[in-house]
Amino acid sequence: MYKRNSKLYILAIAFWLSIWQLVSSLMGQEILLVSPLSALSRLGHLSLEADFWKTVWYSFSKISLGFFLAFILGIGMALLGANFRAFRVLIQPLMATIQAIPVVSFIILCLIWVSSRNLSVLISFLLVLPIIYTNVLTGIDSIDSSFMDLAKVFKMKRSKIIRYIYLSEVYPHLKSATYVSLGLCWKSGIAAEVIGMPNMSIGEKLYQAKIYLSTGDLFAWTLVIIVLSVAFRKVFMALMDRLVDRLSI
Repeated sequence: MYKRNSKLYILAIAFWLSIWQLVSSLMGQEILLVSPLSALSRLGHLSLEADFWKTVWYSFSKISLGFFLAFILGIGMALLGANFRAFRVLIQPLMATIQAIPVVSFIILCLIWVSSRNLSVLISFLLVLPIIYTNVLTGIDSIDSSFMDLAKVFKMKRSKIIRYIYLSEVYPHLKSATYVSLGLCWKSGIAAEVIGMPNMSIGEKLYQAKIYLSTGDLFAWTLVIIVLSVAFRKVFMALMDRLVDRLSI
């Protein structure tokens, strides 16, 4: 089943690459739309430059840091919100405000408070935090009270309650929130870099490609973002699944 799905996924990618190649050939102007081969060729040339890997590491480290901070703090705040109603009521307007404000407005506002070098950390953090918090809190609230009653009857230790009741009920909510957040943190983080233009960032390279009408560079750096985002998501989700499987044994 897994191999079949993998083949279908590869075929789907090949289909859209073919459409991309066809449209590029019909347009006949690579300044408007480069072909997949041209984009990959340009990516290959960029990867041979020393600054390429420094740029990739800079953006990856900043955006992933923002995600990890939001992930940890979001879970911690959800636990507080589940146990202390006053905290939940106090924090709810803040979370609602963060979710309602457009990303661009956030970026411009945050540029007043922080330097452009740390902007992507703050933006990815702010966009991920309410998603993790809300979903984990929803998962905790959805736990059947009868499970807790049984735990009291059998005098289960708190560690086992967390392991066998909380973890099994909350993890699906956390997993879906994490999946969405991992994509969103890259979109918002790169957008912050494009506007803030910190030196040696992917966002700066995208902006320069736009200014100089270097469509090949624009698509090459976009491919880098896609690869980083997908790879980071797959690795992090796999590590989460493995950790939960071990804890559930």
